[in-house]
Amino acid sequence: MGATKTEIFNPVQNELATVAKVLAHPARVAILQYISKQEGCICNDLVDVIGLSQPTISQHLNEIKKIGLLKGTFEGKNLCYCIHKEKWAELQQLFHAFFNTINQNCC
Repeated sequence: MGATKTEIFNPVQNELATVAKVLAHPARVAILQYISKQEGCICNDLVDVIGLSQPTISQHLNEIKKIGLLKGTFEGKNLCYCIHKEKWAELQQLFHAFFNTINQNCC
């Protein structure tokens, strides 16, 4: 596979692409939707609700955490996840600006 050449794009373009890639998986969308409706949840809760194995859920959680959309706190031996509201608002603004600046006058 060839190099992605991300260095030729500006930071906003790279961030939009990174976030879009993470959100492009339906399991991750389902995970975010579920967590957003809870006070917090642990991986095993997601296994029951989403229907994927614990290692698979953990991998998806790690990808979501990499872009900063999740915060985690330990409750006993379990890591309890919740949406990082400030990062969520930041990404909403990022996408809002992107969608509002695309010129819709072509074809």
